[in-house]
Amino acid sequence: MNLKKLLTSAVLTFSLCQSAFAAPVEIDKVIGIVNQGVILKSEVDTIVDRVKKQAEEQNQQLPKDETLRVQAIERLVNQTLMMQMAERMGLEISDSQLDQTLANMAKEQGGTIADLRRTIEASGESFQAYREEIRKEITTQQVTRANVDRRIYVSDQEIDNLLKIMDSQGQNAEEYDIGHILIDIPSGASADDVSSAKTRADKVIELLQDGQEFKRIAISSSSGSKALEGGQLGWMGINEMPSLFAEAVKGQKKDAIIGPLRSGAGFHIIKVQDVRGRQVVETTEVKSRHILIKPSIILSEEKARTMLTGFVKDLRAGNADFAELAKEHSQDPGSALKGGQYDWTDPTTYVPAFRDTLLSLDQNEISEPFRTQYGWHIVQLLDTRVADKTEQAKRNRAHGMLFNRKFKEESFNWQQEMREQAHVEIFPTDE
Repeated sequence: MNLKKLLTSAVLTFSLCQSAFAAPVEIDKVIGIVNQGVILKSEVDTIVDRVKKQAEEQNQQLPKDETLRVQAIERLVNQTLMMQMAERMGLEISDSQLDQTLANMAKEQGGTIADLRRTIEASGESFQAYREEIRKEITTQQVTRANVDRRIYVSDQEIDNLLKIMDSQGQNAEEYDIGHILIDIPSGASADDVSSAKTRADKVIELLQDGQEFKRIAISSSSGSKALEGGQLGWMGINEMPSLFAEAVKGQKKDAIIGPLRSGAGFHIIKVQDVRGRQVVETTEVKSRHILIKPSIILSEEKARTMLTGFVKDLRAGNADFAELAKEHSQDPGSALKGGQYDWTDPTTYVPAFRDTLLSLDQNEISEPFRTQYGWHIVQLLDTRVADKTEQAKRNRAHGMLFNRKFKEESFNWQQEMREQAHVEIFPTDE
């Protein structure tokens, strides 16, 4: 008897315990074959019932049950193919990975796994079945990533082209709240008059950069039409501004002081008081240096820590040079030859213990010894700065948009290829 006949003729049954002559009771039914796997009627029913319940809660109209069943079967076919691929790849989601995912899901809803369990069971579902469904979802996501990511390439030229399109589209949507001060130059002004106006304009910029209130300075110094309103020109797009302003303002971030800009009217000073319609990304970066000592069979944890404690004592007393100690003793191959120094870095890229210790220091302060997974460290904070990462963020966003677009296309193509290579047979039903 072949597999199809076996599966189609043998509806899974069991005999009632009360009587050996009781009629068979159907407990499940195979409705499809996917390679060596099967799709059960109960799996389809579970998906359909879940969709209908969610639609009822949201007061949403649904198509006929038969349409829902077709969609549910299609999803189960794809899921079965994915799980078979995972098995061939040796990919398994451990209980600890699954528990961490469930904990994160519960945390996003402001609760715990126990709270999540109560919610699932209150809806009439088995938490164990729900748990295994999540395991399947994680598995299929990882299988897809592993097989589709390697099919995608995003070139720098593609990113550049998309950025040009984004800039041209975003130019009209991007608006600036502008403050304006005009230091006028009378018609027929002499060279001395121009020089004097330039000196006054430079002085105004100096006051603004020192934190003086813009509106007050505008009222007292500006010859512009909005002087009595504190020089407030309000919100405007690049295309609404005078061309002299537009070129200078475009791409500037909030609180930028621009000028003096020379025109026939005089010297203009502009403050970008706010920006909307785009994302401005700033990151605090740090420059630091450290010494790493790795415990070993020869060097115990305590000896490594004590060694660094001695270094700290000598450094603070001025009896040692940090760079020389790092070159001689540090076991970080990436920084030792540079005197232990790291270049400007976003501290969030460091491991938590290193990051937190570094951010707790004042400039030039040296930490006490501390432990990370790499070993024992001491670190010195050399300097901090705020870096404008807006352009990099835009580039990253463009890359992400291109990657996601290609991922969707390639994911569909890959699944189609996998489906074409598989043996899939769906049996007709009486429903």
